[in-house]
Amino acid sequence: MSENAEEDYRYFLTYSGLRLPLNLVGPLEADAIANRNTYFRATYDSEGRLTSCEKLVYGEVELRHDYAYGADGALTRARIAMGEDVSEIDCGADGAPLRG
Repeated sequence: MSENAEEDYRYFLTYSGLRLPLNLVGPLEADAIANRNTYFRATYDSEGRLTSCEKLVYGEVELRHDYAYGADGALTRARIAMGEDVSEIDCGADGAPLRG
């Protein structure tokens, strides 16, 4: 993924649910994150689909999700990184993770 200009990020307080992609909630204005210890920053594609999100804790990325979608808009792949631990998850036609 290419580096995004700071204005390309959208910021959130947290997420809800267990399904992928994460459902980010509690939108924050960019100027509101300066006083926060923990928040999520996200990027979206031209279709409004979440393409990446990072959980920042004290300015450091603690967790990162990257998502890929098929032509029909369904989630096809998720990459989840927590430090050095990286998981690649393939998803079926319904967007649900495939169990291998």
